[in-house]
Amino acid sequence: MSKRAANSSRERAPTRRPGSAPSRLAVSAPLPKNVKVSFEFFPPKTEKANQTLWESIQRLAPLRPAYVSVTYGAGGSTRERTHATVYRIRCETDLEPAAHLTCIGASRAEIDDVARGYWDAGVRHIVALRGDPAEGEARYRPYPGGYAYASDLVAGLKKVAPFQISVAAYPEVHPEARSAAADLDNLKRKIDAGASAAITQFFFDIDVYLRFLERARKAGITVPIIPGILPVMNFARVAQFCAKCGTSVPRWMADLFEGLDDDPETRALVAASVASEQCRALNAHGVEMFHFYTMNRADLVFAICHILGVRAHPAAAGKVAAASPAKSAIASEGA
Repeated sequence: MSKRAANSSRERAPTRRPGSAPSRLAVSAPLPKNVKVSFEFFPPKTEKANQTLWESIQRLAPLRPAYVSVTYGAGGSTRERTHATVYRIRCETDLEPAAHLTCIGASRAEIDDVARGYWDAGVRHIVALRGDPAEGEARYRPYPGGYAYASDLVAGLKKVAPFQISVAAYPEVHPEARSAAADLDNLKRKIDAGASAAITQFFFDIDVYLRFLERARKAGITVPIIPGILPVMNFARVAQFCAKCGTSVPRWMADLFEGLDDDPETRALVAASVASEQCRALNAHGVEMFHFYTMNRADLVFAICHILGVRAHPAAAGKVAAASPAKSAIASEGA
């Protein structure tokens, strides 16, 4: 090689300044082998939505989630549909359902009866929440004769049966809390009442979660605090919701989705990239369990789980596939 060619070769060689970012891609790290996942669904309002829900359940079932949870609508508006969906998952699939229960719109006796019905049906996991006010009501008010707050609900459920109970946690503070310290005290009351895990409100900055986890551990909260992950399928809508619930939206995230309001295919690719990077970074910090807010859409969540090393087991889909054509209870509810 000539001297000139050697010099040219040296000039083209990539270099990295001390202290600059490493060139290794995060996704090039070995796949995690210890990740567990759970999925949240909401009860459908129509037969078409019911079909979408069960297609999503069928798609995600082979990932063998630890459990799948079914939400309550604001003000308890989906109560009967929630019950019907939970019972169907329990009876027609091999998945472990976790039923959401709230303090809204029911007496203690009524809630206890629902809980007993779940236990008798084989449902062992409850996500216990205070619940949001019904639409049109500005502030939460305890229902007369009901459980006033989530900590009361947890204690009551433990008297009904030895449920596994998960509760909510807020890395960026519940919007109604007096302070971050008061919010953490409330979480500790729920744990002390008998909850065995907490699921966080979704967040996008992993440092928010890690700082919250550190504060919780210092406060003596030792149960798993599972990060809630929301793949952003519609950025504009998510940004509006974040403004209401107090979740911060990083500027870099707004930049990534800019100009994609009318481009759902590209938006989905960006969403999968953002959420998978978030999860891989959390896993690098020791996080091994993730709870996905699926919005009853499976493809993005399936892709993210794949990037996390969670692989499908085809045999796990068998019972769901057999059950999925069945009619739901929606039509009889007039929903």
